[in-house]
Amino acid sequence: MTASGCKNLLIVNGPNLNLLGTREPHIYGASTLADIEQLCIVTAESQGFTVDCFQSNHEGDLVDAIHSAAGDAAGIVINAGAYSHTSIALRDALAGVGLPVVEVHVSNVHKREEFRHFSYLSAVSDAVIVGAGISGYRMAVEYLTERI
Repeated sequence: MTASGCKNLLIVNGPNLNLLGTREPHIYGASTLADIEQLCIVTAESQGFTVDCFQSNHEGDLVDAIHSAAGDAAGIVINAGAYSHTSIALRDALAGVGLPVVEVHVSNVHKREEFRHFSYLSAVSDAVIVGAGISGYRMAVEYLTERI
């Protein structure tokens, strides 16, 4: 249990992740965002944790969700999608709340376009999981529940 007693995790998904299951299945697979959320819920519950899931295509909404986690969550799992490679605002929000963070990418971004090889979020994340499909979310939740 955390010092504050919180046993809740925030799962944050960024732009276009609402299209999982139909968007480029040869890259992202057939699983949907609902499948990912259910996987996170089941994994967290098996460790005595709960999760709040949040998805938005809007950067400011993602920043607001991260800010609100400071009082409501013990850790954050984030797949910021394309914002991983562009958003200093998300990087600063994650650093600002001071919570453990795991960055997740469904595909192996290092086998893709050059612009996907750098993430602003990695430097403020405790762990980064790429290319493990939706299992990366399970690994991220397990990592956080063990660390917290």
